[in-house]
Amino acid sequence: MPIRQLSETMINQIAAGEVIERPASVVKELVENALDAGATRVEIVTAGGGLNLIRVSDDGSGIPEKELALAIARHCTSKLADDIHDIRSLGFRGEALPSIGSVARLSIRSRTASSENAAEIGIDGGRVSAVRPAAANRGTTVEVRDLFFATPARLKFMKGERAESSAIGDVVKRIAIAFPAVRFTLAGPDRSTLELPATDDSPEGRLRRVAQVMGADFPDNAIAIDAMRDGVHLAGHVSVPSFTRANALQQYAYVNGRPVRDKLIAGAIRGAFADVLPRDRHAVTVLFLTLDPAIVDVNVHPAKADVRFRDPGLVRGLIVGAVREALAHAGIRAATTGAAGMMAAFRPGAASYAHGGPANGHRSYEAAYRASGFAGFDLARSPQRPLDMGSANGRLGEDEQTAFDAGPLHSADVRAGINEAAETLLGTALGAARAQVHENYIVAQTRDSLVIVDQHAAHERLVYEALKNALHSRAVPSQMLLLPEIVDLSEEDAERLAMHSETLAHFGLGIERFGPGAVAVRETPSMLGETNVQQLVRDLADEIADNDTVDTLKGRLDKIAATMACHGSVRSGRLLKPEEMNALLRQMEATPGSGTCNHGRPTYIELKLADIERLFGRR
Repeated sequence: MPIRQLSETMINQIAAGEVIERPASVVKELVENALDAGATRVEIVTAGGGLNLIRVSDDGSGIPEKELALAIARHCTSKLADDIHDIRSLGFRGEALPSIGSVARLSIRSRTASSENAAEIGIDGGRVSAVRPAAANRGTTVEVRDLFFATPARLKFMKGERAESSAIGDVVKRIAIAFPAVRFTLAGPDRSTLELPATDDSPEGRLRRVAQVMGADFPDNAIAIDAMRDGVHLAGHVSVPSFTRANALQQYAYVNGRPVRDKLIAGAIRGAFADVLPRDRHAVTVLFLTLDPAIVDVNVHPAKADVRFRDPGLVRGLIVGAVREALAHAGIRAATTGAAGMMAAFRPGAASYAHGGPANGHRSYEAAYRASGFAGFDLARSPQRPLDMGSANGRLGEDEQTAFDAGPLHSADVRAGINEAAETLLGTALGAARAQVHENYIVAQTRDSLVIVDQHAAHERLVYEALKNALHSRAVPSQMLLLPEIVDLSEEDAERLAMHSETLAHFGLGIERFGPGAVAVRETPSMLGETNVQQLVRDLADEIADNDTVDTLKGRLDKIAATMACHGSVRSGRLLKPEEMNALLRQMEATPGSGTCNHGRPTYIELKLADIERLFGRR
């Protein structure tokens, strides 16, 4: 077949395949155009999941009549100057309207503030109609009918009306969070009306908008984030560790006000919460990154959902560091939903919460501990006493042993505070211990609430934090391999590992270059015992290539520390004296992250006095 020039309609339809994936893509592009036009009110109406009708109306600046024909021509835009590196608007490619018009029936009706009349233009499957007069208020109304009628093959891949309507709602909510001063309305015969009143652009206004989108529970369970590093500003909110979701759909990220779904940001959030969440749970986050447009590329994909940072390590480090610091400084906080669940359990007819394991809920960790290869644990020793290990044979040294002995039942500083007056204890975050029930749960009282603490989970977190701090305060002990292990890699991976050799040595992994495409491993962390060196090094190389970090090795050491903390903590079934219970509560208040155990389970639940009074009809 000879080479020939494609028609303009064919070019637009090919472009539409990249820009317009589904009805939600149309809504995204049109709403972004409205916001770029300075709209303070955006109304969206859909029918048939957006396939039959999408109408977006705004009160923005409008399009002059003489520019309407250019608005539906490819690569025509009012948002981009001559510098492609200085993008300060949501849209800039000039492809959305012509792409939509090539696969649907599109009409644009607009009026500027200086014009007495409105004007309208239409495009039907790529065929453009003449500009004609119309009646309209100031702003722009874009109507899209019969989406994908000109490309039936794409229409066959659409999901049901409910799924498409849900995707549209998600897009509107995601954009609305970044523009709290704009009023959004989403309505139509196939959905209930979603209305998001305007707030303001202050931190409080943004949080109110977030509550409109994510529910009123989030502000009560959120921790504020505000950090700056090398010209990159991070702001927003993250949930307390005990307030989680089963998926990551409620993790919202924005770069210069643009909603993005970026794997680097998602990975940084996972890394920041790695120590405090269960493996199958996800934090709820709303994070805003603000930086110079010249150091971020938003032109990676026509849909503009992906971005690339000039310094991805800086962005990842900022997110991980800021979130972890915020969690550490937030003090001890439990999710308010825990009290709500307890209230529901107390009501007549409430569903019982089955628990498939023993009281401490850690049936599998003994087996996992043995499988880890660590040889220092002895089940016959007292469960209430930390492990007594030396530094030889991969066992803990003096620093780690000190970390174990610093638990609340062995700390002289904590014991000195046992004799505090009961009135003083009632004013603390976790209050004064009143009883121990079922040999596992401590019941405490504050001035205005009842607190129930899982003694094993709580002490497990305390021991883990102390042990982890000891491990990372100095170089991790290593063991020399009798014969160096040679790991064949690509030349690029070997170079990346060599660049991080000093950091890896701090964690007990000694490596050096061995030719152009290999590394020699001479030492491994003694805590790992016998390990698959080949797989460990390749995992590290992959992580460095993706994120420029060596968290894989650190994560393995922390996992062993967590397992040891689980077995070295106060066990369920052990009776505690009142002074021991109060000591445990005081240590929890002083330890960051003690609201959850190492496995992400809550360590305590707080029930306010007002909630208890409502249960008994006193309120």
